[in-house]
Amino acid sequence: MTDRMIYGVVMFAAGVGIPILAALNAQLGARIGSPFAAAVVLFCVALAAALAVMATTRSGGALVQVPVQPRHLFLAGVLVCFYVTSITFVAPRFGVGNAVFFVLLGQMVSAALIDQFGLFGAMLREMTWQRAAGIGAMVAGLVLIQRG
Repeated sequence: MTDRMIYGVVMFAAGVGIPILAALNAQLGARIGSPFAAAVVLFCVALAAALAVMATTRSGGALVQVPVQPRHLFLAGVLVCFYVTSITFVAPRFGVGNAVFFVLLGQMVSAALIDQFGLFGAMLREMTWQRAAGIGAMVAGLVLIQRG
């Protein structure tokens, strides 16, 4: 299996996890009466899991480099918090499928812009008519899935 295939499988699994995360955390938020408290629980569990992986891989030494990194890079944590909190709040009111549909739509648009302009140090990938058509087909597919 090539690296590209492994990366594809890993990211597919991550994609599978997004609606599962949304459904599970939405249920936790509903059961405990607060989507915000559910988000805090999720982040505590995620922190524990990340610490365990870091300890297992002995990569904790990298943390000494954190204080000298550009502050804007920490916006990623704010964005994850916004995603988790919003999906936990919205999914039980709007439906997991509807919520994830708009998440995917937002991902398609932002990923295309990040690639097009090489934003945030990402690999530059020009928007060709083939890529635009592919994104359009994926968006059309998402719309059809929601209507079906």
